[in-house]
This record gives sequence, C-alpha cells and structure tokens, in this order.
Amino acid sequence: MKSRLAKLLFALSMILILSACGAQSKEDVLKKLSNKWIDAKGYELTAEMSIQTGQEPRVYQVEVWHSKPDFYRVKVADASDENTQMIVRNKEGVFVVTPALNKTYKFQSKWPSENSQAYLIGSLAEDIKKDKSSKFKEEGNKYVFETKTNNNHKNMLPYQKIFIDKKTLLPTEVSILNENKEEQILIKFKKVTLGKVHTAEEFKIEQTPAGTGQADKGTVEASADMDNAEFKTHYPMAQIDQVHMIDEKVLDVEGDKRVVLTFSGEKEFTIIQQLSEKSTSSTIPVFAPGDPVDLGFAIGAVTEQSLSWEKDGMSFFLASSSLTKEEMIEVASSMTVAEPK
Repeated sequence: MKSRLAKLLFALSMILILSACGAQSKEDVLKKLSNKWIDAKGYELTAEMSIQTGQEPRVYQVEVWHSKPDFYRVKVADASDENTQMIVRNKEGVFVVTPALNKTYKFQSKWPSENSQAYLIGSLAEDIKKDKSSKFKEEGNKYVFETKTNNNHKNMLPYQKIFIDKKTLLPTEVSILNENKEEQILIKFKKVTLGKVHTAEEFKIEQTPAGTGQADKGTVEASADMDNAEFKTHYPMAQIDQVHMIDEKVLDVEGDKRVVLTFSGEKEFTIIQQLSEKSTSSTIPVFAPGDPVDLGFAIGAVTEQSLSWEKDGMSFFLASSSLTKEEMIEVASSMTVAEPK
C-alpha cells in the first residue's frame, strides 16, 4: 500500500513539474523581452494607429527609426498621407517638423524618456518593468501584458494591453484603454526589424529653402491643400466638472479670421484658433517652449500653462493658469468640428 501511494505521489509531482516547465512566468518573459528589445542597437518599425475617441475612428500610419543611444525619428501621417508630422531627436535636440507648412520647431526636451510612447518598443518594455502590479497571461500564440500607461494621457487612458508573439518575442499590437477598460487607441505593428541602425547623418533635419523646387510631390500636394484649407470652428467635447463656455468671439486680425472661445467655472481656459500660416522662408528650426506632446492626431507643444498644435490647416492655442497639463491635453484631444457642449 505504501509503495502504491509513493508511486502515485511521484507521478503527481512529475506532472506538476512538467506542466510548470511548459508555462512561462511573467518574470521569465519580461527578462527575454528586455534582452531582445532594450539591448537592440537600433530598430525600424511600421504600424497603424487607430484612434476611436471621436465620432469616427481616425487612422494614421506610423514609421519609427531608433538608433542607440537616443536618436529617434517618428513619422505620423493620415490615411491620405497629406497631413504628415515628424518628431526627430538627434544630437542637436528634439524637433517637430510639419512639411506641409514648411515649419520646424526645436525643443529643449528629454523626449521620449519622460513620457512613454506606445509605438516605441523600448517604452513598452519600460512600462512593463515599472508596473509591479501588471497582469500577465497567455492567449494562444501570444503573451499578453496589461499595465498602467506612463504618458501624457495616463489620466484619461490609464491602461494598456501589450500583445507579444511567442515565437518572435516582438509586439503585434497595443490596445490603450480608458478607466472602464474600453479600447480608445489601437496600434497594430506591421513590421518590426531589430538591429537596424541608422547613422547620425540620417537623423539630421533637412533645411531646404522654400521655393527651390526640391520638395517632394507629397509635400507639394499637402501644401496646396493647406493653402485651400477652410476655416471650421472646433469645440472641445471633453467634459470638465463645473466648467462651461461663457463666450465665443469672432475677430478680424489684419484680414485673418480668428475665433476665441472662453471657458469659466471652477477652472478657466481660453482657446484661440485660426487658419495656419505657411512659412515662406525655410525650414530653419524655430525654438518652441515646453515639450513635444503626442495628441494622437498631431504633435503639439505643451508648457505648464499652454498647449499649441496644428491640424488640418488650422492652428490652435490653449491657455490656462488653472488646468493641469493632463487636462489641457484632454481638452485638446477632444477638439472637433461640432456644436459646442
């Protein structure tokens, strides 16, 4: 009897050991990811980003170059490839480039180290490492991490699910969620190539004088669209408690239309909007205060009391001494052509 019991216990223990060998722990997978993602000398990737916070989903194409230690080039374009922006970090600083407007802004910023970006795989690895309470599971041929976000949108979009292919250990998609765990942004990685290194020269900002005829066809077409842009008043859809719009003024400033929206209550802010002006000189960088901020549909500049950005031929400036940076970003991200709320 004792012999049978011993054999049974031995068999059960072997089953447990074998089953444990087949499962990967969160720590095991994280270590592999860190070795593969963070230790890579560089990478290239392409992805599709769908933003579902508006009335209809907006789709953008994203291209990323990264070379160690801290060179980055991120290009974001809409489906038509007409509205394009780039954020570049090189040895000279951080730059935001809008080709259609022939504008380049330079920042004294530590981007992206202080604000994680879901399309940067190093940022995803850091998010997983930092969140000690992150959840981990296996779904078919994917590893899935659910972590807290660590970016400028973290109050509005506090969670993310990161899907990783078991075989390649590369990310396949990232789902960014609101407080109710509803998907608001989806990033699908089309191609990720680790070990791809670009030279410092390839991260330089082109400074081609306007009118030289050296702009590519896409830039020329986008520029023409900007020239023909129609003024459409935008209003914020974000709801901030005890805050409402108290005034809307339409001004004529040297022949240019300008709309000023004023909001008051427990917090106060002002939004100024007008048609964007295309630079007629060159793409020589202009210094911009604050830090670049990814609004999803555009890259803006945020300070402690202001946020500015350009989109669809329109220029926006939000000023407030009472909104937090996160609240300013929430308001800016919700701006749309609609009736005021």
